[in-house]
Amino acid sequence: MAAPTSPGQMPRHGRTRGEDLHFQSPDFGSRFGRMFPDLSPAEHSADDLLQLAVLMAAPPDEASPDKKDEEENSGITAGYTYLGQFIDHDLTFDPASSLERQNDPNGVINFRTPRFDLDCLYGRGPADQPYLYRDDGIHMLLGDKLEGATGVPDTFDLPRNHPADGEPARALIGDMRNDENVIVSQLHAIFVRFHNKAVEVLSQGGRTPTFEEVQQFVRWHYQWVVLNDFLPTIIHPEVLDAVAPHIRQRSNILDHAPSLNNFRPDDRMFMPVEFSVAAYRFGHSMVRPRYRLNIDHDPLPILAHDAREQSLVGFKAPVPGIAIDWGKFFRMSDEPKRDVTGEGRILPAYKIDTSIVDPLIHLPVPVASGPPSLAARNLLRGLRMGLPSGQDVATAMHLPVIEDDYLKVGKATLEDAKTAKPLHESIRAFKDSAPLWFYILAEAQQGLKDDDSPTLLGPVGGRIVAEVFITLMMTDEQSFLVQDPRWTPHEDFLGAGKTFGIIDLIRMAQS
Repeated sequence: MAAPTSPGQMPRHGRTRGEDLHFQSPDFGSRFGRMFPDLSPAEHSADDLLQLAVLMAAPPDEASPDKKDEEENSGITAGYTYLGQFIDHDLTFDPASSLERQNDPNGVINFRTPRFDLDCLYGRGPADQPYLYRDDGIHMLLGDKLEGATGVPDTFDLPRNHPADGEPARALIGDMRNDENVIVSQLHAIFVRFHNKAVEVLSQGGRTPTFEEVQQFVRWHYQWVVLNDFLPTIIHPEVLDAVAPHIRQRSNILDHAPSLNNFRPDDRMFMPVEFSVAAYRFGHSMVRPRYRLNIDHDPLPILAHDAREQSLVGFKAPVPGIAIDWGKFFRMSDEPKRDVTGEGRILPAYKIDTSIVDPLIHLPVPVASGPPSLAARNLLRGLRMGLPSGQDVATAMHLPVIEDDYLKVGKATLEDAKTAKPLHESIRAFKDSAPLWFYILAEAQQGLKDDDSPTLLGPVGGRIVAEVFITLMMTDEQSFLVQDPRWTPHEDFLGAGKTFGIIDLIRMAQS
């Protein structure tokens, strides 16, 4: 999901973050660049890309989230879609690129630090943005308590301003994009609560920790979740093992060194556009059209074309009754699975495949100007950024190239697979030259055997994401991989099996 162009507008989907904003100093943040600078841009036309976006559009889906759906990904629960969005907002924000002109990635500024440092949470810190913090300068501020639902622990909104009558209440947070939908908004609030829990833990024994001590404690636990929970969930195990064997070994990078063959930044870190404009947009295919947040509130659409219709769109105070039961979005324990149907079931994400749900294909006018399709906006972004084809990237990575006949457009279901056409049969121009974003999505659905087969990032997409994540962390002098590679999460925070993941972070935040 993308960012709004100003505090008064809805999020602009498919843009490279914040492209209508203007800042005074070009030295703020880092730059974008190319992972494969020697590869030529794919020779695609805007018309062909727009035609592909139409083919990727799934028909309207009225399926209830309370029932099993063949489009569901058995390997990824719905919460990881929005954890991925939260991570994205921590890494990238680009106010300079445009759908209307060719962009040079080396000249585009990333107005986010390319580090897993939670600047989307902390902003510029208590000295510069004191309205995010309590008077002690250590605890973070929370908003009002949300109306709960049966079995849901206490839930809090983000702190908000108090506008004039009729105006929406905007969240007071480090990155406004984390209020763009209800799910990422409440996830941001979880991180605020986890920070405050860290203050409590580090205050044991009567001493008062510094803000910097608490911040490091929280950042390292977050980085652990990114490496040891998020990556293993979204990337095929064999692919992740080839890049980061220490994760499955439950070891560390000193005993099992990563294999980083493709992302080699120079003396100044940059954000590769192959990652930000293609590989990391896999999450757009995982979005469901509707979500049930708890057992007491009716399911809500992710977007609504009529502003009067209730939806999960944010940038305003939440309506009553939509406190999230995180047990519906993540598997919160090693207990047996919830029922596969019913109001209390765990919601899977949709499969990573070459289809995009209807709400994201017809974005309402306040959300996107120009093409209303998120698929079109992603594909055009790749064109303007001069991305190489998926086949060229696979070749450059010394990986087998998927044959054209296996790059099919549509849902990763057995029913759709019967009629799905290879891309090149529908659009001849894409023979031997698929857009990189499309190629990565199609790669994920290559292992489809039945409707319960999980679709995970494959060799190209998985390697790009894993190498970028690990390289960013290994070049950050403040990360735990650099400062203390053998570090492990706080013992009291560990869950079943002595592991620590997003479910344990949520559990501790709510305790």
